Amino acid sequence: MSQPISFHSLVDGFSIKGKKSLRSWLERVISAHHFVPGEISIIYCSDNYLAEMNQDYLQHDTFTDIITFNYNVGSQVSGDIFISIDRVAENAASFGATLENELCRVMVHGVLHLLGYGDKTPDEEHAMRSAEDHFLSWLEEKPRVSRETSA
Repeated sequence: MSQPISFHSLVDGFSIKGKKSLRSWLERVISAHHFVPGEISIIYCSDNYLAEMNQDYLQHDTFTDIITFNYNVGSQVSGDIFISIDRVAENAASFGATLENELCRVMVHGVLHLLGYGDKTPDEEHAMRSAEDHFLSWLEEKPRVSRETSA
């Protein structure tokens, strides 16, 4: 039986440990909004991969850290969440955060999008950041990330 929330890497040398804890945490975030988890795929990819998707699907010619595709049906939350590991690593360095902390922030950001949160206006962005901060405090065990790069 497959897990409702699955994790996939399209980046050579990238792996994440603590998936069970992450899955439980994200399921609790969904349940707190009175929804049920459906099939959610979190896909880790490169900047170039996500930039190409951004251009192809959204006609945006920019780098981004996340793109979320919502496939919700009724109260069941389902979707694909593509996350650029390159962008998350760069943002973590800019914000003085660890890669693990920034990655968790971006993962919950994607789930919040699936739950209906927006981030296009200042008010939406404020609500999104507040929700991210709140739900990050629910994470009991931070994941461990391995990111081997080729020389």
